[in-house]
Amino acid sequence: MSQTLRDLAQAAATRLEVAGIDSAARDARLLLAHATGFGAARLGAEMGEGAAPDVVAAFEQMVARRLTREPVSHIIGKRWFFNHEFQVTAAVLDPRPETEALVLAALGAPFGRVLDLGTGSGAIVLSLLAERPDATGVGTDLSRAALAVAEENARRLALSDRCEFQRHDWFAGVTGRFDLIVSNPPYIAADEMPDLAPELCHEPQMALTDTLDGLSAYRKICEGAPAHLAPDGRLMVEIGCSQGAQVAGMMTAAGLRDVTVLPDLDGRDRVVLAHADR
Repeated sequence: MSQTLRDLAQAAATRLEVAGIDSAARDARLLLAHATGFGAARLGAEMGEGAAPDVVAAFEQMVARRLTREPVSHIIGKRWFFNHEFQVTAAVLDPRPETEALVLAALGAPFGRVLDLGTGSGAIVLSLLAERPDATGVGTDLSRAALAVAEENARRLALSDRCEFQRHDWFAGVTGRFDLIVSNPPYIAADEMPDLAPELCHEPQMALTDTLDGLSAYRKICEGAPAHLAPDGRLMVEIGCSQGAQVAGMMTAAGLRDVTVLPDLDGRDRVVLAHADR
């Protein structure tokens, strides 16, 4: 009897688990769904079917890459984030569920124009615009490769006419004022990098760390935000779970008001929010 898709998935899950990958079974199914082209929803109904040689070969190549701790999103080239599938490459940070807390908080009040600093894949600004059909946005990044990914995601989501991507270093070169400024900046301190999960070695380091204390991006964002916020506009940033008080202090020192630290779904500090003067 030929090897079934279920056999393939189970064998791969065992190999991944032995390698210390906690999400072994889930990863094996995601990779197999991509190898077969069935998609995750249909795969369950097809698991008893025989595995074609080309599927076996493609799947084995993907499993080998995952064993090196390359993220699944990089292997299959996509990641689901806040109601949409985004293209993901090694040029951008893998959009994470924790970042959805920032999107949810941003959607808690109206906005017409939004700026996403360090946009990466564009997942944040594009998720926001998809929920607000009358809004427009700008996403900035220093990486040309990241901006290319963001532009492709905008095209896929039919949002290119409402979102412009520009190459800037934080606020340098940004013009105009915005109702909402959001950012998920590099917040990992240099001395924390050696302890990160191996998967993060495959992601762009400039999106993870400032190579200093993990707070330098916040200093620039908080300093520049007042000049780019519309009256009563909001600044919202994602933070590491221990950075809430420090970032909140920076926003207060910059003259922003109603500074609030918000938790993610796991109850950890995740977002700092502040308003400009009315």
